[in-house]
Amino acid sequence: MGRVWLVTGANGGFGRAITEAAVAAGDVVVAAARRPGVLDGLVAAHPDQVEALRLDVADLPAIEAAVAGVLGRHGRIDVLVNNAGRTHVGAFEETTDAELRDLFDVHVFGPAALVRAVLPGMRARRSGAIVQLSSMGGQMSFAGFSAYSGTKFALEGMTEALADEVGPLGIKTLIVEPGAFRTSLMGNGSVSAELPDYEATVGGTRTMVAAGDGAQPGDPAKAAALVLAALDADDTPLHLPLGDDGVTAVLDHLDQVRAQITPWEARARNTGFDA
Repeated sequence: MGRVWLVTGANGGFGRAITEAAVAAGDVVVAAARRPGVLDGLVAAHPDQVEALRLDVADLPAIEAAVAGVLGRHGRIDVLVNNAGRTHVGAFEETTDAELRDLFDVHVFGPAALVRAVLPGMRARRSGAIVQLSSMGGQMSFAGFSAYSGTKFALEGMTEALADEVGPLGIKTLIVEPGAFRTSLMGNGSVSAELPDYEATVGGTRTMVAAGDGAQPGDPAKAAALVLAALDADDTPLHLPLGDDGVTAVLDHLDQVRAQITPWEARARNTGFDA
C-alpha cells in the first residue's frame, strides 16, 4: 500500500508538482487548496489516488478538523508537505504589522498547527515525514524581503529543533530551499506602500519580482522528483537547496557568514569571565 500525503497549496507550483510525482509513485494524495476546484481535472484522472480538500492554512481553527477528516477517511498521514505560501515585497520600515502577521499566519503558524496535528499518528507508527517548503530566502535575505525571509527563517529554525525531537522517533524532516522556479509565487503576493528613500535599495527587488514571473529557470517537476528521492534516501538531508541559483546563494551566504565572523573570532571568544 502506498503512502498517504497531505499537500497544502496543491493547486499549482511545487504543490501540484509534488502531488503529481507522488501519484506517479503509486501514492494517495490529499491535495489541499483554498480553491480546490482547480484540482478537478487531476481528481478526475486519478479518482482513487487524489482527493481535493478545501483548506486555507491561515484559518487555524480549520486545521485540526481537516486533519481529523483525512485520518478518518484514509487512516493515516505518512507525509505532510507544508507548501502553501505567497511572497511579499517591502522595506522593513514599509511593512505594516498587519502585513507581517498575515505572512506569519501562512508561513509559520499554519504549518506549525499542521505539524502538531499530524505528529500524534506519526509518533504512534514511528514513521512519517514532514516537508517544509522554505526558500533560499530562509537561509539569507536582501532588501525588500525582510518579512518573507523572516517567516522562512522562523520556519527553518523551528524545523531544525523539530528534526532533533522527532528523528529518534523514526520521523523524517526535510526543509526545501528553492531558488527561482517557474511557479506562481512571484505573481501571488503583496507589496507595501513605498517610501521614496528606499527606492535605491528595494526598487530593484520590486522590479525583479514584477518582471520575473513566468521566466524563472527552475522546473517544479524536476524539483518534485528530487524531493521524493530525498525522502526515499537512507540519509535524507535536513536542508535541500534547489536550483543552480538556490544552491549558489545558500553556499555563498555560508561563506560570507564565516568571512564576517573570522576577523572577530578571537575577541568574540574572549568575552567570558576571567579565570
